[in-house]
Amino acid sequence: MKRGIYPGTFDPITYGHLDIINRASKVVDELVIGVLNNYSKDPLFSREERVDMIKTLVKDMPGVRVESYDGLLIDFAKECQANFVIRGIRAITDFEYELQMSQTNRIISPEIDTIFFTTSLEYAYLSSSTVREVALFNGDISRFVPECIEKIVKEKISKLNAKVEANEQ
Repeated sequence: MKRGIYPGTFDPITYGHLDIINRASKVVDELVIGVLNNYSKDPLFSREERVDMIKTLVKDMPGVRVESYDGLLIDFAKECQANFVIRGIRAITDFEYELQMSQTNRIISPEIDTIFFTTSLEYAYLSSSTVREVALFNGDISRFVPECIEKIVKEKISKLNAKVEANEQ
């Protein structure tokens, strides 16, 4: 069985992520979406919220499951008995970073390979941080995320703004 892991923070999941998930799920028998609890980032959503959002979007996709993890990706890949790590590449800067990471992972676990997917052109500009920034300023994110995710993002930001306003008074 060919099992791949598509890791990320997914804060929030975007159409770009979904593009990679759809394409990668056709290359492997099972795709595990690994939601990282990244301590170096300050996420808008909790890990549980991000997992729930992704599960909602992939529930009808055969061979796709969602799990969260802490620590090194390569350790999670071994735990899942994955053959491949799936990574999306938007630009040269992504490639340089991802190449370095894939080579490091290959030294640690030579049996696990990395497959790179170039992002579809229509999503090459898109990142979760862009979505968060546009949403924070009440911009239209409908072209960046599915409608159900847009609603969740707007609700979360509304709650955060209310909390900030309450603290300022």
